[in-house]
Amino acid sequence: MLRKPLLLAAAIIALTLPAFNQTPIRITADLTEAPRELYHAEIDLPVKPGPNTFITPEWIPGDHRPTGPAADITGVVFSVKGPGGETKTLPWRRDDENLYEFHVDVPAGVTTLHAHLDCIVTSRADDKIAVLEWEKLLLYPANTPVRDIPIQPSVTVPAGWGIGTALTPAAPYDPNAKVGGTTQFETTNVEQLEDSPVIAGEYFHEFALAPEITPRHFIDVVSDEPNDSNLRPDLLAEISNLVRETGAAYNSRHYHVYHFLLTLSDIAGGEGLEHGQSSDNGVGEKAFSTQQHQLPEADLLSHEFTHSWNGKYRRPYNLYQPDFATMQQGSLLWVYEGMTQYLGNVLAARSGLKSQAAYRDLLAASAAQLDYKSGRIWRPTEDTAIAASILRHDDPAWSNWRRGQDYYQEGELLWLDADTKIRELTNDQKSLTDFLHIFLGKDGNTGPLIVNYNRAELITNLNEVVKYDWAGFLHDRVDLINPHADLAGIERGGYKLIYQDHPTESMATVMRSSRLSHGGPNVWYSLGLQIEDDGTIRDVRWGGPADQAKLAPGQKLIAINGRVFSADALQQAIIAAKSSKDPIHLLVQSESYITPVSIDYHDGERYPAMVRVEGTKDYLDEITTPLTKPPAAAPAAATTR
Repeated sequence: MLRKPLLLAAAIIALTLPAFNQTPIRITADLTEAPRELYHAEIDLPVKPGPNTFITPEWIPGDHRPTGPAADITGVVFSVKGPGGETKTLPWRRDDENLYEFHVDVPAGVTTLHAHLDCIVTSRADDKIAVLEWEKLLLYPANTPVRDIPIQPSVTVPAGWGIGTALTPAAPYDPNAKVGGTTQFETTNVEQLEDSPVIAGEYFHEFALAPEITPRHFIDVVSDEPNDSNLRPDLLAEISNLVRETGAAYNSRHYHVYHFLLTLSDIAGGEGLEHGQSSDNGVGEKAFSTQQHQLPEADLLSHEFTHSWNGKYRRPYNLYQPDFATMQQGSLLWVYEGMTQYLGNVLAARSGLKSQAAYRDLLAASAAQLDYKSGRIWRPTEDTAIAASILRHDDPAWSNWRRGQDYYQEGELLWLDADTKIRELTNDQKSLTDFLHIFLGKDGNTGPLIVNYNRAELITNLNEVVKYDWAGFLHDRVDLINPHADLAGIERGGYKLIYQDHPTESMATVMRSSRLSHGGPNVWYSLGLQIEDDGTIRDVRWGGPADQAKLAPGQKLIAINGRVFSADALQQAIIAAKSSKDPIHLLVQSESYITPVSIDYHDGERYPAMVRVEGTKDYLDEITTPLTKPPAAAPAAATTR
């Protein structure tokens, strides 16, 4: 039964900084011990005498789960200056229920409380790189909206390191000079500071992007090796195209400046987190070294950049909270993440970060993965969003039956379905872009701004583009159990999802260079197994041939048809079984036991692909065709700021 949409006026939270009346918190983040996996903070907190309660963030925007650093914050010391200038340490007590809160009694006559704290950082830091997401060091008054708390930040890094951030420096400087030391930034508020990460490193470069466009855009890069951070000119041209394409797609910008923050490291990489005026992007050391290497990460920058509009500016009414202590509710993540998944991939193709053919190949792989997600027979898409905070983990065992963060890929197919439907209903005169101009551009160009929405507004905005039963459209795809993936957008777009006996060129490239491959053979769509390169079973597809043979995650394949396990032996067994009635015979190790298992499978190798349906409109290539053209000769832009 369709839930009656909550009717409420759009809440607008202005983030343009007011002239704060109160004294700001002053925080200095010290990243000089990043190689030792330690960050430090010195914080001066304006206080009044008597009981005071301070808090660190728990629910981090963009994480969709409580990932606050309370367990990693150590060395907490509160102190005040005595009448003679001496330092006096004050006792504190953690709250019995909210473990993120600290209670301190402040003596009479004291107006400033000093806090020192350390944070243990086990990722995003090494000998050459430090990444600071500010929640790791923040401490501020509890029970106060974070947008109302002024704070002035400073950052200390080793000599010779550069700093990249969207924070406004208190004095002009050239980031490529890499002088290190302490840099002070202008006063902001706690909400915006948490939304303004910092990257720092010895091998640092800042590049200006699309210099003809305002506000200004930059990409700040740090790497473990000296040459990696000097990005290829063609990559910089593609990212500049991305900046231009977002203007055409969204018809607005909601930031004063934008910084892509990119870490290239096999040690400190591995991140994709959106922010309003920047994004924190961490990939492997060589991930952007060539066009081929960048394919697995081709949509990372476009995805996180899109979140500046969809997720930061427009945010679900029940996801946005005025503090970082209240649970964020995820029921609309199929818009926040799902629409962004769709737009990020489309923009990557429009800007040249990947080809149109690669877009189709990877879309086919994503759609097939969803179509073979067994858990969809019991769990609807909306529940993967509502339950996001308990589904974000890496345990692969039976993950296809449990389902995970499927609102990303399910949303991608849903919004492709909507895009092609609008094109069909309007005889190709309108598209989802018309909806985006309404939904993401209603306030025109602004600084950082949060405008809440609900499902009712989505339906209203879609109907402004073209009249249709959009309420039923969303209900059927989001709220109901659907045993199969939504392939309507692919089919209306002029293509069909098929399975062939070899992987597509793009998917083969991704599996060779991406951690997604796990090193083992791809037999998910044949035997229904996900396997490590040593034969260990990561997952078994519920209802598939391996499941029917009673195989289980954690077991290990020892032999295939009398041959010692190898990817080639397994592949040859699958090929041979296609022309035979004999099952595939396995020897399987389960802890200290070895058992014979037979899989009765005869359909050969199966890999997803997409084929063109002749005589139909090719919407997919139309959708991924650029909306803009780069200027004939873009002038160079200085990076001093």
